[in-house]
Amino acid sequence: MDVATISVPRLALSFIPVAIVVVLMWRWHLGLGRSFHAIARMLLQLTLIGYVLIYIFQAESGLIICGVLTVMLVAASWVALNTVDLRKTTLFPASLASVLLGGGTTLLLITQGVLQLDPWYQPSYMIPLAGMIFAASMTNISLALERLHAELENGRTFQRARDIAFRASMIPVINSFFAVGLISLPGMMTGQILSGVSPLVAVRYQIMVMCMIFGAAGLSTVCFLTLIRKSEHFNQEKVDPAA
Repeated sequence: MDVATISVPRLALSFIPVAIVVVLMWRWHLGLGRSFHAIARMLLQLTLIGYVLIYIFQAESGLIICGVLTVMLVAASWVALNTVDLRKTTLFPASLASVLLGGGTTLLLITQGVLQLDPWYQPSYMIPLAGMIFAASMTNISLALERLHAELENGRTFQRARDIAFRASMIPVINSFFAVGLISLPGMMTGQILSGVSPLVAVRYQIMVMCMIFGAAGLSTVCFLTLIRKSEHFNQEKVDPAA
């Protein structure tokens, strides 16, 4: 089954709910600047990445893929630190190392162990999977950092704050495990079914995706919370020596 092509006029219909929400935000005096900025960036970034991916897929170069993965890795590590008002430059090395260790090793296992890509850098698999893995690591680190900072501000010891932060960061991932197949059909599975792939094959791919997201998110967060233990932002007298 061929995937239906969406014309620009029909694509514009998808902005109707967006427009309604924007109007409601305006009526409630919530400010529209950030929303318009986000919508504009979404349109620009997705349009540009569409053209970039065409070039990447046609180039078939392992060096180019490594370059793209490096950019994705650095960007995810930097954006993960947006949730707190702390100096990013001091936390960035820990964030980068955590996404690399947790996300990078998971990506290596999935692409070379589970899928056994040939060539190893097959862009149509490597780029989307890396995007999902690095995004999961980024989001979890971001949630954990925000919660850790809040708990320490409330007087918790580092060990207690770390445990609470890790548990809170994993809630969205764990909830997605409970909901998948019952409440929602995730993006990869839906896309494969729409393209004509057997639902049973799509299910196996989705199980793989769920496992890699859980693993990458959890490992990256544990690495990050461990690495920042001695950071100038969190190395306080109230830190529990047994942590």
